[in-house]
Amino acid sequence: MTYEHRVSELDTYLFAKGTHYQIYEKLGAHPAEEEERQGTYFAVWAPNAAAVSVVGDFNGWDQEAHFMAPVQQSGIWDIFVPDVHVGALYKFAVKDKNGRVVLKADPYGNESQLRPDNAPMAIYEVHPGSWKRDESRPGGFYDYRRLAHELAEYVTSMGYTHVELIGISEHPFDGSWGYQVSGYYAPTSRHGHPMDFMYFVDYMHQKGIGVILDWVPAHFPKDEFGLGRFDGTALYEHEDPRRGERPDWGTYCFNYNRTEVSNFLVANALFWIEKFHIDGLRVDAVASMLYLDFGRSDGNWIPNRDGGNEDYEAIEFLKHLNSIVARRDPGAMMIAEESTAWPKVTGAPEDNGLGFTYKWNMGWMHDFLEYNKCDPIFRKYHQSQITFSFMYAYSEKYVLVLSHDEVVHLKKSMIYKMPGTMPEKFGNLRAAYGLMIMHPGKKLLFMGQEFAQLEEWSEARSLDWYLLDRYPEHRQMQHYYQALLQFYKAHRALYELDDSPEGFEWINGSDSEHNMLTFCRMTKDRKDCLLCHFNFSPVVYDNWRSGVLCPGTYTEVFNSNAEEFGGTGVVNDKPIQAEAVGWDFKEYSIGYKLAAYGVCIFKFDYVEPPKVKKEEAAKKHSDAMKRVTQKDKFHLAGHYKKITY
Repeated sequence: MTYEHRVSELDTYLFAKGTHYQIYEKLGAHPAEEEERQGTYFAVWAPNAAAVSVVGDFNGWDQEAHFMAPVQQSGIWDIFVPDVHVGALYKFAVKDKNGRVVLKADPYGNESQLRPDNAPMAIYEVHPGSWKRDESRPGGFYDYRRLAHELAEYVTSMGYTHVELIGISEHPFDGSWGYQVSGYYAPTSRHGHPMDFMYFVDYMHQKGIGVILDWVPAHFPKDEFGLGRFDGTALYEHEDPRRGERPDWGTYCFNYNRTEVSNFLVANALFWIEKFHIDGLRVDAVASMLYLDFGRSDGNWIPNRDGGNEDYEAIEFLKHLNSIVARRDPGAMMIAEESTAWPKVTGAPEDNGLGFTYKWNMGWMHDFLEYNKCDPIFRKYHQSQITFSFMYAYSEKYVLVLSHDEVVHLKKSMIYKMPGTMPEKFGNLRAAYGLMIMHPGKKLLFMGQEFAQLEEWSEARSLDWYLLDRYPEHRQMQHYYQALLQFYKAHRALYELDDSPEGFEWINGSDSEHNMLTFCRMTKDRKDCLLCHFNFSPVVYDNWRSGVLCPGTYTEVFNSNAEEFGGTGVVNDKPIQAEAVGWDFKEYSIGYKLAAYGVCIFKFDYVEPPKVKKEEAAKKHSDAMKRVTQKDKFHLAGHYKKITY
């Protein structure tokens, strides 16, 4: 069948003459129908392009999935893509005559994404000096250009959306990982020259990958050649060591009250964003800036004018910084590493917030890891450690983080935090990563943990890439995390309402006896919702029953126990119809197979359940509770014998 362009010859004639005053009805993105299928028609003017494709959340940002066709000799390209609806995220991948591909926003787009709005966001935290090593170069460091190509290929294949780089601002000591900065305006020369770093950022952008840098405005080292006592006096720092020194780190603290110092730091943030086109800054150690007594013993800190421990000068600096960045570079992200319960970290400055785009969820990280380190026998006493974070998930805009700080200094790698035998460790880690991806919030994982790096991270050596060649378990774990990221990006229920309680519904968060957790992630239109079940025990169930929100069909779309991930293959390969059987205080329920340390995800469309009389509902709840008691007894009677790997 010959493709029919929706841009007519008259359209192209008038457009070429410059008199098509309603061209916006033809170019851009418009809802359309073709062969009784709803979708979107895309058209863009790019007369000198060698090829153009449309990419978005509907095709995993695959540049080869939907190539556009040229319209006559007009320089316009168009395509109809079925099943793409209003609100989808998209860009045009434009390939020039030299083969360079750049992702371009639609010039005729009617609605733009806010910074960065509720798009999927999966960050790969990378220390460039130890991701891979090149022993032929001084210090064994990759150069920026080689790093760009190899890292972009890996990140793209895995499904990450961003990289966050540790240690780019120049620093004298490798072991500081870049957190004791000596050159705020200099990309580290370990990997090449500033133009090489510009190439790195540009290349990552060509591949559709955002770049975030760690940025350190909280303190600076005492090295004699640096900022400390710059003119023989405390110029950048406070004179009094009770304000001007950070005893735990052996560093100086910036004097934010001095306008020239504040200017130095604000301009530096803009320098990275505007000169190197960085997409965001992760601001390190924000808590140390907010509290005057942070890391200081009694009597060794100076209260504020009201007698409290809040650093008013730092607070105003952060508000000013984030306001300036938001005004000048509205697409840039400012991400706070803030480890306390300071209110409104991501709130607007005019509403007494600090103005950050996101906050690292350190509380979730701590509780999540403590729970997963427990032997399953004792997890029933720690259920709140995996449920408490849902109570405050919408108080800020969060990034869920499993960062470099958690896999160093005898804290063990992620795989060795898990209890049990090695097969149990891998199963448990799959369950843990599954919960992280399905939990509200953006995602960050430190390099190497995606393939279950065995050793703790060290800045002095490469990751243990050899594990992927020697042991299938590590390849399977890498494939599993890749599948999780692809699943995350492909299902809008996991990000469309990421900052709203309307995007989440509990099924059962209190089943501590069985180490279970069940909830739903919802979409705006209540279509393509997800029922998410997590089994953090080594018990296999042939017919587990779970309550559901409504009647209808429940189709398993992801299972951590698939053989390709290293599981036993106990999955649910047929759609399941909800039954009018009360369970988990819901009117309907489904029964399904559940593997040890299993993650089962079912897709469903929400429909309003039929009204049930109060007496009938009470009886169903009573019957459900009786069945739960029987189920508990059955569990305690010996189901732990059904451990299978």
